[in-house]
Order: sequence, then structure tokens, then C-alpha cells
Amino acid sequence: MGAVNATSIISHWNHLVQGMQQSSNEFYSNVERELASQNLKDAKLERVNLAEGGIFSSKRQYLQVRRGDHVFHVCAAPFGNGFFISWWLGAIDKGFFSKLPIIGVLIRDFVKPLTYYKVDTALMFQSVTHGAVVAALDGMMNAKGLQSLSYLERKPEMRNLFDRLG
Repeated sequence: MGAVNATSIISHWNHLVQGMQQSSNEFYSNVERELASQNLKDAKLERVNLAEGGIFSSKRQYLQVRRGDHVFHVCAAPFGNGFFISWWLGAIDKGFFSKLPIIGVLIRDFVKPLTYYKVDTALMFQSVTHGAVVAALDGMMNAKGLQSLSYLERKPEMRNLFDRLG
């Protein structure tokens, strides 16, 4: 399948755990196990390398979770004296015509309009994937004797959902 770039960002979450050193691969494996327990039969998981900058920049490994027109990119990496985790939920526009100014608007507004179902589906996907990321992080923090995340530390940052979910 390969790396997929989101054409619009729906939500984002990040946290730096001070004093925790962890393997990114071990974290990704724990998230994959958590997601497997959720029985998302139509979700595709893989490790992908995304560019840190332009075309010739270094690459960083992310865990990509894709379902329909939505993609999650989960990042986990040691940073200073801590361990940084983030995720980005994005919508994927498919097809050449959706990128054209007039035709794209017609497709978006009349052929593939935003519906409650699309919003609910994106939110369900976010809830399950975010829950898996936080559960994996909680398990690792508890194993190291670190305090669990507070309610506010767990809360994702939402974009305006009605700008465009896809």
C-alpha cells in the first residue's frame, strides 16, 4: 500500500513524557496489538517512512493506520530526556478530478457531500485509534512507574470538522 499523504488534517494529538526512554518500534508494536484487539477488519496498518522536510530530506518512521478515506500517522520517538508521541488524523481526497477547482467543488458538494455518517465514521476511527495509542502509552508508563496522563493530556485537538472530512 505504501505511505499515504492526507490532503486535509482533521485532528492532532501529542505528548512528551519526561523521563521516559522507549523504543519507537516497541511502542508501535503495542499500538498495533491494541488496535488488533478492536477488530477493525477494514483498517490497514503498516510502518511507513515519511520525509522530515523536502524531497531530499531524511525520513522518519511512522505507524500508518488507514481506513477508507481517512489515515492516521502515529509518531513515536525519543526526544531529549523524554519520549514524544503524536498522531495526525487526515482525510484523503481520491482522484485527479477532486483537485480541480470547479469540478472538485462539484464532486465534493454534490457527488460526495459531507454527511453525519462521514463525520461519525471519522470520529469513531479517531476514538478507537486514539484509545489504542493512549492505552499503549499508559501500559509503558505504568511499567516504568510513571504517573498516567490526565484527562486534559489525553484530549485531541480538533480542527473544524465541517471544513472537509472527505
